[in-house]
Amino acid sequence: MTPAETTPEIKTPMAERFRGFLPVVVDVETGGFNSDTDALLEVAAVTLRMDENGLLHRADTFDFHIDPFEGANIEQSALDFTGIDLECPERPAEPEMMAMPELFGSVRKAVKLNGCTRAVMVGHNAHFDLGFMNAAVARCEIKRNPFHPFSCFDTATLAGLVYGQTVLAKACQVAEIEFSNSEAHSAAYDAEKTADLFCLMVNRWKELGGWPL
Repeated sequence: MTPAETTPEIKTPMAERFRGFLPVVVDVETGGFNSDTDALLEVAAVTLRMDENGLLHRADTFDFHIDPFEGANIEQSALDFTGIDLECPERPAEPEMMAMPELFGSVRKAVKLNGCTRAVMVGHNAHFDLGFMNAAVARCEIKRNPFHPFSCFDTATLAGLVYGQTVLAKACQVAEIEFSNSEAHSAAYDAEKTADLFCLMVNRWKELGGWPL
């Protein structure tokens, strides 16, 4: 068969929508603001799916409590803000070296399932989460990071455009997404609410006559 006769690769609607990338929503809880020195304490990733009408929905949530890496800085103010108790015997924490490969394995499966080639991070103030993820990747010497190393979707920016709000709780309130302040600052909860917000904004754009143009 000549090159001209080869069957073209069939792209899924999800792959076509995001140029081959699968949006995966990520949230982290940390011991401070410096990704190079401060501990990664929780990480959650929410995969997305597209229905037959081209609308996005939440799919699966993967979340991990993380043991601080050796020498990590942890600010008490950060623990007070998140409510994380590092001494709690019921906190099912594991080292980064175990958690990150498991998380990335689940993301890679979702990428393949959706016919995409790579994941792109979605986050609320996404570069904060991306910085901590990339720092953990470097510490663990992970070679197969499924995420794009610097591109991301920031729902704080998008919500500022769509709803006039950049705080996650307030954006969800305007968007009529249920939000509990008592459950906030858990990586899994915040990631799921960020996913709901992202899906709602993407779907609203489609309904208003956006993609496909």
